[in-house]
Amino acid sequence: MAVKEIMDTLANQTVANKKLSELVKDIRLVGNVLEVIFMLPDRTLESEIREKAMQALKEVEGIGEVRVRFADMTPPPQQSPAFQRRRLPGIKHLIVVGSGKGGVGKSTVAVNLAVAFSKLGYKVGLLDADIYGPSVPTMLGIKNQKVEVDAFQRIIPIEKYGMKVMSIGFLLPSEDTPLIWRGPMLMKALMQFLFDVKWGSLDFLVLDLPPGTGDVQLTLAQTVEMDGAIVVTTPQDVALADVKKAVVMFKEVGVPVLGVIENMAYFVCPETGNKYYIFGKGRVLGFAQAYGLNVLGSIPIEPEVSETSDTGVPVVESYPESASAKAFLNIAKIISQELERR
Repeated sequence: MAVKEIMDTLANQTVANKKLSELVKDIRLVGNVLEVIFMLPDRTLESEIREKAMQALKEVEGIGEVRVRFADMTPPPQQSPAFQRRRLPGIKHLIVVGSGKGGVGKSTVAVNLAVAFSKLGYKVGLLDADIYGPSVPTMLGIKNQKVEVDAFQRIIPIEKYGMKVMSIGFLLPSEDTPLIWRGPMLMKALMQFLFDVKWGSLDFLVLDLPPGTGDVQLTLAQTVEMDGAIVVTTPQDVALADVKKAVVMFKEVGVPVLGVIENMAYFVCPETGNKYYIFGKGRVLGFAQAYGLNVLGSIPIEPEVSETSDTGVPVVESYPESASAKAFLNIAKIISQELERR
């Protein structure tokens, strides 16, 4: 039984001029017990949604029991002045790249997406917010460089491939130096990287988040005005389980999710040209549809991607005719067009 089948079934039922599929927040299947969590736009509709969902889903083959729950859609309390969101001066669009899980290629996506924006003619900045594991300096071939400050004590970012780049890696004595910081110090550093760096005027500032849904993500969401989040995942269920948490977190803190990028989607055999879906096929699309998101693009498994990340020349720059580079450029076009329409 696929998520798509469940969503298609719910799409046939409407409540208050809305398809039931549009109100789904989460779907969970344990054995033959299906639990569907709906957003509740109006409490007076609870009984009608429950009745129609139960009636429709009990006809789906393979389901033994249907449970319907509702998520609280009460508007969050008004933010206090201490958590007033600020827009970065001079930055037209601030985009965050997150994953909810490590090891899915989030930083690789963030770096190549930033380079793709630059290739399209935009003025771009890239902020490595993964304080404990900064990898952006290595991926851009600038890991031994150090930043300076101007007369106003503003940090001058490093420039590479036409972009302005900032990372904690530029402040450490060496790449082997560990950061043993508690939360308050980490948050202070992030705020400095955002507001005390001489970014100038930028069309896009791409922010590479650390994995997970912890203090960094929540603090940024409370203090900085963001134009959207991009979620990176691989096709495995173990990755999607954590990515779901990231999507829900972004939505709950009021950050619009621009879409999902499927990394390591498939491998093309160089000898035969055949596609092999090593980690599975269709799961990311089903997940995106269940959460009302767009799949912005699929990045194949290509040796050039990892090789160029290690050598400091992103694949968009070093192999512009590769399938991966073309995918990143297409994703950048989709995002820029979407944000320009707003």
